[in-house]
Amino acid sequence: MHTQARVMIKTALMQLLASMLLGALILANSELQFSHRLILWLPVYYHLLMVGWVTQLIAGVALWMFPVISREQPRVDERIGWVAYGALNGGLLLRAIAEPPHAAGPQRWSAWLLLGTGGLEVVAGWGLVIAIWPRVRQRTAARSSGGA
Repeated sequence: MHTQARVMIKTALMQLLASMLLGALILANSELQFSHRLILWLPVYYHLLMVGWVTQLIAGVALWMFPVISREQPRVDERIGWVAYGALNGGLLLRAIAEPPHAAGPQRWSAWLLLGTGGLEVVAGWGLVIAIWPRVRQRTAARSSGGA
């Protein structure tokens, strides 16, 4: 497994742990009422779970498992994947900063920051598509007749 896929998968696992911890805190708060403001973290929980864990795990496994382009060039320029990784995780970090204050009472700075996080997630999505797309191709007749 090459470094980029390994880093994405390990980061996805850390995002899973973070989302489980945050989810447990939110659930415990609903029963024990530690703070009425903890529910403001619910959108962050969902983003950590679905974008940080699921999307990043899928991307890491796809970068690892999909067939290579060729022996000379196994993957697209890895900088594209690293930009996608940085945009995805940077967007999640900024969302964790902006979402709770915005949910408490929308403010101009938090709205702009959330808009920026959405932009980073779009950049990440496009980067992942660009990195993986050339590796998705139809099997040729010569390969498919070989029984593999």
